[in-house]
Amino acid sequence: MNLDDKSLFLDAMEDVQPLKRNVDVHWQPVRNTRAPQRIDTLQLDNFLTTGFLEVIPLDQPLAFRREGLQQGVIEKLHSGKYGQQASLNLLRQPVEECRKLLFGFIHQSLHDGLRNVLIIHGKGREEKSHANIVRSYVARWLTEFDDVQAYCAALPHHGGSGACYVALRKTAQAKQENWERHAKRSR
Repeated sequence: MNLDDKSLFLDAMEDVQPLKRNVDVHWQPVRNTRAPQRIDTLQLDNFLTTGFLEVIPLDQPLAFRREGLQQGVIEKLHSGKYGQQASLNLLRQPVEECRKLLFGFIHQSLHDGLRNVLIIHGKGREEKSHANIVRSYVARWLTEFDDVQAYCAALPHHGGSGACYVALRKTAQAKQENWERHAKRSR
């Protein structure tokens, strides 16, 4: 690189700002789908609440199930039999950042038609530790999404009680495809 090239490069990079923390989001490839398009969650109203929080005791595993969800679905979720299509790592993030990241992640997952995701929230050794506060907020926030059907603590190799499996509602398109697939079998 000669001196002119170096000065041109430095001029071009003058107003560049370093990226903030690298957020650890993993999207697993899904068969028979188009490339995911990112949605702009800044245009969506983040309805996830903050304020008073009842901290969930460390010995109490996270679990939630919407009424009407089949028991077989819950059992498969608990045993980790659903493949995780994406994961979000919230470790060592401030609560407000976790709120924004979770909101965007769930909306993007729904937009992409994902059904099963993993949230890594961490766990603290003490009731009032930061990781347990985030864990307790995640438990509350996930119930605030109508499209979250269930969640439960992950298996040890996916993070154990420091992570949770989340089952999302099927999209209308997925329901139609499922109906068509079963209708073809019965013919």
